[in-house]
Amino acid sequence: MMTRRLPRLSQMLLFLALCAFAAAMLTPVVWSLLTSIKQPIDAFAIPPKWIFTPTLDFHRAVWVDKGFAGFLFNSVVISVCTVCLSVSIGTMAAYGLSRMRGNAARGILIGLLTMRMFPHMLLVIPFFMLAKFLNLIDTYPAMVLALVAINQPFTIWLMHSFFADVPTEIDEAGAIDGANEWQTFYRLVLPIVRPGLWVTALFSLLLAYNEFLFALVLTGPHTKTLPVAIAEYGGEDLNYWSLSAAAAIGIMLPIVAFMMFLQRHLVRGLALGAVK
Repeated sequence: MMTRRLPRLSQMLLFLALCAFAAAMLTPVVWSLLTSIKQPIDAFAIPPKWIFTPTLDFHRAVWVDKGFAGFLFNSVVISVCTVCLSVSIGTMAAYGLSRMRGNAARGILIGLLTMRMFPHMLLVIPFFMLAKFLNLIDTYPAMVLALVAINQPFTIWLMHSFFADVPTEIDEAGAIDGANEWQTFYRLVLPIVRPGLWVTALFSLLLAYNEFLFALVLTGPHTKTLPVAIAEYGGEDLNYWSLSAAAAIGIMLPIVAFMMFLQRHLVRGLALGAVK
């Protein structure tokens, strides 16, 4: 009887610990939401006011008066184009590296990891000079190409881990049936790692959607993204805090909706290879 109670007690303690962790992670989000629907006099009251008259004036000001809808469009265009290019190139490169023999693939992967470890501040100046020379400042291609370049090592590494779990016997079976390398990759191997493909696309989207430094340097009035737009609100006016909170909630909503839409694929992708 005692041995049965111990697993239940450990499960209960684990559940309570996870609830506490989730509450700690959601506290800033809840606080931002409350700040965005409070008047500044209520948002900064000490002690905090839990009973107040909610208002959507700051949300309306952000998306209508401040033009955040246009910034959201810029972020979506840049993020989607980055994901399409980065995942397409990274998937084919990862498949090729996973099927290479010898230590050449490991050397290439280590080189890619080293490139990913470079600070963004070190890379942003060459990208700015190159974009200025090509007259691409304040254009979508400048941001897309820069984000693809800096996120490509991450995409290749992530997809390589999924392809490494696919046995090479599938490639051999495809060759026996007369399939060439492209047909084997597209029709046999790629459907197996499709959940991992969704996971890679999601993380690549998050990296592109939340990028601030490159967007600050390479974009302008016509291609400004949401992270750059929200940074324009400082702390000299109490209204700016409520506007920033409303903008932060608005920035999170598309990503949350996208993750809920891909929840099934995300869980399968994260568990892919765990029981191999």
